[in-house]
Amino acid sequence: MRAWPVASIVLAGVVLITIGCVPPPRATGSEDSVGRSNTESTINTLFAPPSPETIPGDLRGEQIRLGYKMVVDTQEYGKRYVGNALNCTNCHLDAGLNPNAASFVGIATLYPQYRERAGRQMTLADRINECFERSMNGKPLPPDSVKLTGIVAYIEWLSQNMPPGVEVPWRGIPRLISTHQPDPLNGRKVFEQKCVFCHGSDGQGTMAAPPVWGPRSYNIGAGMARMTVAASFIKANMPRGWGWTLTDDEAIDAAAYINTQPRPDFPDKIHDWPKGGKPADVPY
Repeated sequence: MRAWPVASIVLAGVVLITIGCVPPPRATGSEDSVGRSNTESTINTLFAPPSPETIPGDLRGEQIRLGYKMVVDTQEYGKRYVGNALNCTNCHLDAGLNPNAASFVGIATLYPQYRERAGRQMTLADRINECFERSMNGKPLPPDSVKLTGIVAYIEWLSQNMPPGVEVPWRGIPRLISTHQPDPLNGRKVFEQKCVFCHGSDGQGTMAAPPVWGPRSYNIGAGMARMTVAASFIKANMPRGWGWTLTDDEAIDAAAYINTQPRPDFPDKIHDWPKGGKPADVPY
């Protein structure tokens, strides 16, 4: 199947990517961001987002389009709820259409689900608001918000080709497993060599990419604040357009350097993992 360039994604108009491949499976991971397995029975399921032509020309279609705008330009459409300089698509690359970057495709079929970090059953809307509070360092959207409804509608539309109850092989980020001891000092060198062009020498972002630390980046409650999650994301996706080019050690060291830099606190962290099971690399 053909794959259109990312630059062609224009949902207002409406054009999207169509991909028909399965990303390279790695290993099962935690619930936050890294969670796929090469032993799942559905591993041959095609990564096949729906065609733009399936977006209805009614209210539901308008909700889907609004949800897309919220994802790709959260700074503009969701600015009341955002507390940093990120957009949803900075982590969910290509508007949630990248199978190696916490894709939205098929995810709606997994909810509601129990989340260990919250210690309770959560809906898809709950999970979206978690991202606004943590990754966006902002505040949750009201339950009756048309913008929250829009994001849910967009993810549900992207999930329509996945039967309910079926595992999603590309869920989350391909997990990087290594016994390498993280070295932030070497990570600084990797950052200076591979990352500064887009993220800036001070990590505060440029026109090309968002801040990766400091007051305008994700807070310590975000999944990306975990070294294993950040390393997996870097390995699979960075430098942008050149994923899988860093060595495992380089990705781990870069993640260690980035996540030892200052970033916003998350006051509600005291409520996380109320029933235990907190991963070892959670930074609080």
